[in-house]
This record gives sequence, structure tokens and C-alpha cells, in this order.
Amino acid sequence: MSNLTATQKDKLMADLRVVVSDAEELLRLTADDVGDASLGLRDRLKERLQHSRASLLDLQASATDKAKEAGRAADDYVHDHPWKSVAVGACVGLVVGMLIGRR
Repeated sequence: MSNLTATQKDKLMADLRVVVSDAEELLRLTADDVGDASLGLRDRLKERLQHSRASLLDLQASATDKAKEAGRAADDYVHDHPWKSVAVGACVGLVVGMLIGRR
């Protein structure tokens, strides 16, 4: 899962949130059904929902930690090499300006 892009991870997290909320709604709607099979199914579903929710929170925390680490690394690089950072920023600005000017 480490080769997923940030957009794919965000979509996956959003999809998991939808699945969890739908499953919770299903549990609420079937609360009045008291058959033995449905009670067993409800218990398994609750357990899996708790596990899924914990996994989703772990994934979110991991993504947040990686983003913070990347920000710290960029900040450290800019502080260690300020003139290189200024030169890169100027080059990027020049290229963007030229592309905009061509239109």
C-alpha cells in the first residue's frame, strides 16, 4: 500500500468512511430483528466495524505523520540551503511566467 498516491489514499479513506457509515446504518435498521442468525451476524459486523474503524484511524495517523515528516524535511533543506531554494523558486516562477505569457 506504500506505492499508492496521496489522492488514491484519500479516496480509499473516503470510501472506507462511507462503508463504515453504511454498515452502522444497517446495524441500526436491523436492531429490531432478533433471530439467532441475525444476532450472530450483527455481532460479527460490529467486531469488523470496530476493526475497520481502528485500521482507518491508523492509516490516517500514518498519512499525517508522513506529511509532517516531509514538511520537516523540506523545511530543514530550505534552512540548510537557502540560496539553492531561492534559485529553484525563481526558476519555477520563471517557467510558470513564460507558460502563462505564451497564452
